[in-house]
Amino acid sequence: MIYQAIGIGIVVSFAFYEIVGLSPGGIVVPGYIALFLDQPVRILVTLLVALLTYFSVKMLSNYMILYGRRRFLAMILIGFLLKWLIEEIIITMPISGIELRSIGYIIPGLIANEMRRQGIFPTLYSLAIVAIIVRLILLLFY
Repeated sequence: MIYQAIGIGIVVSFAFYEIVGLSPGGIVVPGYIALFLDQPVRILVTLLVALLTYFSVKMLSNYMILYGRRRFLAMILIGFLLKWLIEEIIITMPISGIELRSIGYIIPGLIANEMRRQGIFPTLYSLAIVAIIVRLILLLFY
């Protein structure tokens, strides 16, 4: 079902972008988010990592020249590192019954990159709308 979710997510994302003009966080992000709509804590952790990535790169750009591909790579790399660090810290904490993990290693960086490009709230709104549409299509056909 992963392939179907990503494929449907790509089609719905493209249609949404053409109609509304907002990108829902990257080309594969809505499909992955749709798969985890039944795990809201995991989505919240993913969005938290994306926000931390966004603000980290924004602060880092005060000291480095970051634009274009360099900024995109910084978003992906910092998102990857933050996810890894957060999961290493959480593994050492004795929290039982709650899985505080984010979705994927690249997804937070892709979301953060779109947040930088079009704003935090438009990205989150469009991501929520497209992910819900993808999930409904998945439930309808699978």
